[in-house]
Amino acid sequence: MKELIKKAVEAREKSYSPYSHFKVGAALKTKSGKVYTGTNVESASYGLTVCAERVAVYKAVSEGERDFEAIAVFTEAEELTPPCGACRQVLWEFSKDILIILANTKGNKEMRLTELLPFPFERRGF
Repeated sequence: MKELIKKAVEAREKSYSPYSHFKVGAALKTKSGKVYTGTNVESASYGLTVCAERVAVYKAVSEGERDFEAIAVFTEAEELTPPCGACRQVLWEFSKDILIILANTKGNKEMRLTELLPFPFERRGF
């Protein structure tokens, strides 16, 4: 998983975060072995900001990928930074219990999405 973290670190450098100055990088590994990266892209209209995790997912999905194995999220924050609620839900849509790797300059921690999103919203009765 060190290679996945490395790719998340590299993605972070491309962040467009002129408002928060909080750079995030993500690297998403598919079950086919491909890796898609993403970084946060902010907007002056904060509601239009997109997180690094969703950028990586959307890039993968737009290339036909649907099965994901793991995602690494890197920030330089003092504490490890998990995906936000919206990102957790999008990850669940495609991966269910994906491996989440949280990383910063001090280290990393692995967990499963169900630890972060114990009651996901799912399609029911359609």
